[in-house]
Amino acid sequence: MLEPSQNDQLPPIPGKRYFGIGEVSELCGVRPHVLRYWEQEFPELTPAKRTGNRRYYQRQDVILIRQIRSLLYEQGFTISGARQRLSGDAGRQDTDRTAQLVRQMRQELEEVLAILKT
Repeated sequence: MLEPSQNDQLPPIPGKRYFGIGEVSELCGVRPHVLRYWEQEFPELTPAKRTGNRRYYQRQDVILIRQIRSLLYEQGFTISGARQRLSGDAGRQDTDRTAQLVRQMRQELEEVLAILKT
């Protein structure tokens, strides 16, 4: 879903397990109120909620938000069209997510290796 050229415009996802809504907002280039709205519109997007109703997003949620952002902002889909695209591509979507995770982890490991070599 996310083209590599579009992925370069967004900051890399840090190697953390959970992210707050402010962090996800910065990582995805989307305002927090938009993220809360997308939670209502996209059933696949379900962050964990802890005490005080605080949202905690996982890495896969951040990748999904980037995909939604790409569909809506770069590819020109409507919300209903993006919802259909995500639900229709469920099998391919998992493969895309996995491939994107592997690429990003490999990049992070290569950066760590470069640091260790110096």
